[in-house]
Amino acid sequence: MKILMVYPEFLDSFWGFKHSLKFAFKKAVTPPLGLLTLANLLPAEWDIRLVDMNVRHLKNSDIRWADLVFLSAIQLQAASVDRVIQLCKKHGKQTVAGGPLFTTDHDRYPNIDHLVLNEAEITLPEFLQDWNNGKPQKKYTSPEWTDMSASPLPRWDLVKAQDYFLMNIQYSRGCPFNCDFCDVTQLYGNRQRTKSTAQILKELDLIHARGWRDQVLFVDDNFIGNKQALKRELLPALATWMRSKNNPFTFYTQVSLDLADDEDLMRLLTAAGFNTVFVGVETPHEASLHECAKNQNVKRDLVACVKKIQRLGLQVQGGFIVGFDNDSPTIFQDQINFIQQSGIVTAMVGILQPLRGTRLYARLEKEKRLLAGFPGNNTDGSVHFIPSMGQEALVAGYRQLVETIYLPANYYARIRRFFSEYHACVSMVAHKNIRTLLTFLRTSWFLGVLGKERKYYWRHFLWILANKPKQIRLYMTLAVFGYHHRKHFERLAKEALG
Repeated sequence: MKILMVYPEFLDSFWGFKHSLKFAFKKAVTPPLGLLTLANLLPAEWDIRLVDMNVRHLKNSDIRWADLVFLSAIQLQAASVDRVIQLCKKHGKQTVAGGPLFTTDHDRYPNIDHLVLNEAEITLPEFLQDWNNGKPQKKYTSPEWTDMSASPLPRWDLVKAQDYFLMNIQYSRGCPFNCDFCDVTQLYGNRQRTKSTAQILKELDLIHARGWRDQVLFVDDNFIGNKQALKRELLPALATWMRSKNNPFTFYTQVSLDLADDEDLMRLLTAAGFNTVFVGVETPHEASLHECAKNQNVKRDLVACVKKIQRLGLQVQGGFIVGFDNDSPTIFQDQINFIQQSGIVTAMVGILQPLRGTRLYARLEKEKRLLAGFPGNNTDGSVHFIPSMGQEALVAGYRQLVETIYLPANYYARIRRFFSEYHACVSMVAHKNIRTLLTFLRTSWFLGVLGKERKYYWRHFLWILANKPKQIRLYMTLAVFGYHHRKHFERLAKEALG
């Protein structure tokens, strides 16, 4: 059997880094970890090829070669998914689809031949058995959750590591919290399930063997969902592994804000090589936190929590939402003030989006407040429900917010505030090679000579060089990220004006 795995193209988005990948000579942000893992669930004798459409174009010859085409996607890839399906039908090829998009929206894809939904470690073997018996079904689902020890090693041989900005790895699935706008518990459950420490170290060995020496993203929705297991087992072992390999990676993951309550855990994270965490802050308005059941953020000094995490060696990236029923007209300026004061440089601000399957979606549907379907981009300024403050006010306030925080003066002020608070325990892996030099020259040319931000770029570059010289690569990365985010929001503003 000849299997073609296709990872569809992403919409231009906040996290797509379309405008910044060129600085690092990369083609995409991360490899398709789900498909790479699924590949090791298929029979060993099957011939497998993978096309990541974020790295290269899908050709007609790719489709013609295959006996069966596998697809995995999230909502941001939906438009590309439709084109891939059409191409497969044109060439008479059967399709097998799974992953978050199809698990939540499978009724929208009648043209997919076989839907292998929920967690593939459970549903894919059922499909394979039926396929071998000549009786494959249309849809495979399961209410069960995978024992993560059954999750196989990813097939890293199917991609070129140098095409990507980050490598990725998964330790756990599930989250102990249940925010009403989030679909994580629907997809992966409320109880965090983890791989063994041995599994994680073996996966890191494979990434290391591919020659990777840079940042690795733990894709977990809440990496610290089981703090005791991390402190007792994984993090000490990870620190030992890193020392044995001469610290080849820096790590990045997503956590809940209650990380700020545990200084021992933060120290173990940095000792193991973590230098960045993404945190769902959502809003400084406590009434809105109660509304969405973001209880872990309630009754806190949120700015103090962020600064504490940064002082203990972890850069905080933040997620923010506007459009809650309890949001007053002051929310937009309050969000600006919070983001600037906290020193969260990378601030993803989105309009509240009702995802199918969430409690928010069910409530808004019951209240007859749902509008047209969500395209998957929570930072495009679109509204898909009837907001309490009115759609026009919400959109106008949102645009003012994102344009303000990504103005060069405000963005670089946050960089300075962040580095003033940040006590670095881990530096990003520095490469002494021609690509690093070319990245520096390209960044300095586009941002320091041609860019609107050039005076801020050089002013802060010199300050970092004088005060935090070991963090110069992180500074340049943040500068490039800011360029991408500004370009992203400028494009959206132009499209809104027609």
